[in-house]
Amino acid sequence: MEQNGTIDRNIIDYDTLMSPRQLLTDLPRNEEMRQTVERGRKNIRDILDRTDSRKFVIVGPCSIHDPQVARDYAARLKEISDVIKDHLVIIMRSYFEKPRTSLGWKGLIYDPYLNGEDHIKDGLHLSRRILMDGLQIGLPYATEYLESFTPQYNSDLISSAAIGARTTESPQHRQLASGLSMPVGFKNNTQGDISVAVNAILSAKGKHAFLGIDAYGAPCVVRTKGNRYTHIVLRGSNTGSNYDAHSVENAQQMLMAANLPPNVVIDCSHGNSNKDYSKQPIVFEQVLKQIRDGNDGIVGIMLESNIKPGNQKIPSDLSGFDKSDLEYGVSVTDGCLDWDTTASLLLEAHKTLAALSG
Repeated sequence: MEQNGTIDRNIIDYDTLMSPRQLLTDLPRNEEMRQTVERGRKNIRDILDRTDSRKFVIVGPCSIHDPQVARDYAARLKEISDVIKDHLVIIMRSYFEKPRTSLGWKGLIYDPYLNGEDHIKDGLHLSRRILMDGLQIGLPYATEYLESFTPQYNSDLISSAAIGARTTESPQHRQLASGLSMPVGFKNNTQGDISVAVNAILSAKGKHAFLGIDAYGAPCVVRTKGNRYTHIVLRGSNTGSNYDAHSVENAQQMLMAANLPPNVVIDCSHGNSNKDYSKQPIVFEQVLKQIRDGNDGIVGIMLESNIKPGNQKIPSDLSGFDKSDLEYGVSVTDGCLDWDTTASLLLEAHKTLAALSG
């Protein structure tokens, strides 16, 4: 990299990406996939509008690092989703971007081979293929957006998006959400501040103009009309949980005070489980109790789940590391519930909601 003394002093190089249009041309979705995406979006919109009495559950790995595990998990989830679809809308969690508190693996899009070499082009291709495989069997997907350009490469395959605890206060992400075509959940921040997420929803409902890229990769001014299908996600904080009835009602009162629908999704992981994956069922059961007790503003639940329980670490020193040494079906980021426990929770929730509907 040639330096002129004032710019690029800390830049190693610029690696030009293919345009979003090129990737969508290389890996086009078919009509069946389009219908799955649209069905997932409509189901969530109807639940948020209270024209559909079902609840939605966003469930899956904390992050996807192995395409084969993702396909295995998706097949299992699709099978059970067909059994419980009359009371639960199942959306698979497909997180390819991981915001880090300091340093760490940033997700499959950024480092698909887990070797620290940042083959982002391959990551964009690989993550799109994973989504297409699941959509082909009729399973809709949710993701979290970290970079403002990422949606141009995969949002046509996504039914639900999230803005994370570390970015929900970011004007860039609020503007991004205002232009997204799917429902968006804003998480409370890591300190547990609910007002941050409420303000994010208000911002995303409005019109914005910001810098971005178009489908051909050209820099442009993006103008949006606002996204009215947004909601809050209670995920706890660094100091405690916020899934209890009092905390949920407090969040709903804040939403109503801002003239927003009191729609709340509860994340059973992160601060709500005190970062202990094995406590997610406790949170899940308490959320079901609140629904059973009459809080119909709880519209959805989130679970972190994989084939096998717990997690395993990617070493900070990647020299000599071979990702084939990783245990199959075990998360490489946050700890996750195993599949059998997940299936039991989903069947329990279906039973509970079936009983409520008479």
